[in-house]
Amino acid sequence: MHPVLIFQHSPIEGPGYFTRFLDRHHIPWRLVRIDADEPVPSALNGVSGVCLMGGPMSVNDDLPWIPPLLALIRQAVAADIPVIGHCLGGQLMAKALGAGVGANPVKEIGWGEVRVTDPAAARPWLGDDAGALQVFHWHGETFALPAGATRILESAWCANQAYVLNGIHLGMQCHVEMTPELVAAWCEHGAGEIAAARESPGVQAAETIAAETIKRIAPLHRLADKIYSCWIQGLSR
Repeated sequence: MHPVLIFQHSPIEGPGYFTRFLDRHHIPWRLVRIDADEPVPSALNGVSGVCLMGGPMSVNDDLPWIPPLLALIRQAVAADIPVIGHCLGGQLMAKALGAGVGANPVKEIGWGEVRVTDPAAARPWLGDDAGALQVFHWHGETFALPAGATRILESAWCANQAYVLNGIHLGMQCHVEMTPELVAAWCEHGAGEIAAARESPGVQAAETIAAETIKRIAPLHRLADKIYSCWIQGLSR
């Protein structure tokens, strides 16, 4: 089987639980370290899927790797190669497909609820979980929906939390790839950002995030299993 290509944009925002899932299902993967100045491949020959991780930058920044990565996303979608995006990754997908990305009304940091907006479209990805789900958030920007995409998740502070395109591509504003180690690293690195945004109703204190992680991480991994299990069905074997 060809590998899944994973793009990492920040040293502390690695693939986390996503690669644990792939390893458990014996799916090969290859990490492209954008944060370490690895180049974006010009073509997707020999790639079964594309995964985009998060990052602190904006998709609207003038960064040299963004245009070629947007072109690669468009190439993957045109070739029906499944793409999945986490936070910045979902924003990159949206921008590549012609949708806008800009400031969210409020910043979201920490554990928070998302709700299913389209049960029929969400069912292949979430099963029969049509109610509220707990996920992890860390973002100040958000995406509009690309043409033809169906929104499947929303939160109180962000209307577009996840969308499905063509039944095989998934863009998420939230994070389902978190591990306790990633949560701790982000809170340590982002302590100043949390402190500066504490007036936001969507931002939790670091102590609250740590306490919530203990009880939220196992359900999050079960949710990720459902999402990732659906996504890998589209991979070329």
